[in-house]
Amino acid sequence: MADQKRDYYDVLGLKKNAADDEVKKAFRKLAKENHPDLNPGDKKAEARFKEINEAYEVLSDSEKRSKYDQFGHAAFDPSGFGSSGGFTGDFSGFGDIFSDIFGGFGDIFGGGARAKTGPRRGDSLRATAAISFTEAAFGCAKEISLSRIEECESCGGSGASPGTDVETCANCGGRGTVSTQQRTPLGVFSTTGACPRCGGSGKIIKEPCQNCRGSGSVRKQRKIAVNIPAGIDNGQTISLRGQGNTGSRGGGPGDLLITVSVKSHPQFKRDGTAVLFSMPISFTQAALGAELEVPTLDGNVKYTLPEGTQTGSVFRLKGKGIPSLRGGGRGDQFITVNIEIPKTLTARQKELLLEFENIAGKNDSEGKTGVFDKKKKRRP
Repeated sequence: MADQKRDYYDVLGLKKNAADDEVKKAFRKLAKENHPDLNPGDKKAEARFKEINEAYEVLSDSEKRSKYDQFGHAAFDPSGFGSSGGFTGDFSGFGDIFSDIFGGFGDIFGGGARAKTGPRRGDSLRATAAISFTEAAFGCAKEISLSRIEECESCGGSGASPGTDVETCANCGGRGTVSTQQRTPLGVFSTTGACPRCGGSGKIIKEPCQNCRGSGSVRKQRKIAVNIPAGIDNGQTISLRGQGNTGSRGGGPGDLLITVSVKSHPQFKRDGTAVLFSMPISFTQAALGAELEVPTLDGNVKYTLPEGTQTGSVFRLKGKGIPSLRGGGRGDQFITVNIEIPKTLTARQKELLLEFENIAGKNDSEGKTGVFDKKKKRRP
């Protein structure tokens, strides 16, 4: 009975002043949660699904909604399935909504595939480019070999043998889909599926192209030139628009996504735009200072090492790092010096070191300072 039915607004969880888009959004959510295909054997879900659709058919129609707001359920056939404007169970008007909700399911009620008549963009392809540390820093040109799907040159992508025509499918009128109606306990369902004659393409090819066998596309080996930008880092990806697989039915080609793999360097490491370099120095160089030849990405440069340098000290070469990928100049190179202690000494070397130790100890006892103390005093 009419007075036994739940309020349609309550069914969809809405207020009476809900906007049309709110009604649609609520319906989508609830219909997906309670659809029988997603709740097999659940009679309660099936009943809720029926109730949700009944409420939506009324509230989504401005004229029916106005009547319902005035008279409630009494405005329609008390049975809910009559011919006086109540719920008929015809879901043919819900196609767009169910397509959005169950896009991957095809036609929700018919179970058929979608039409294949619309443009379809080609798939994107992925490739890897192995480059050196220096190539990543300064950029380079590479050639990528790949296998991709391209439009058949013989038939121009039509799939038909040259000189023949592609006919419109008479069974579906070129739409690629056919509709049927089925009466069930829940009402009359309008089902839509792919046309069995044309397979959903909307076209009939009587004489397929021998080169592509009617597909309109062929697979080919290609070599693609790519410019690797300066400053790119390991794992980053370059996108080449339109270099992927060809599209179908007028759809554009996909992209080529190239992921860069940067080989390690025997001397340098990278931290963002900074180049890190560890340089061994002798005890004498650390104590007395020295003119060093420091390797950089641009070649060797001279660097004056101050006397009294401690192991682990870090020095900077400005502008000798990695160029910024977004522009704005280059980073810096940082040199970490490590004092190497000889593992074997001659008798004379040991004698000199002991003499040095004695002198250093004497200076300490007299309050004098050695070269390391002088260096420490110069630092703030």
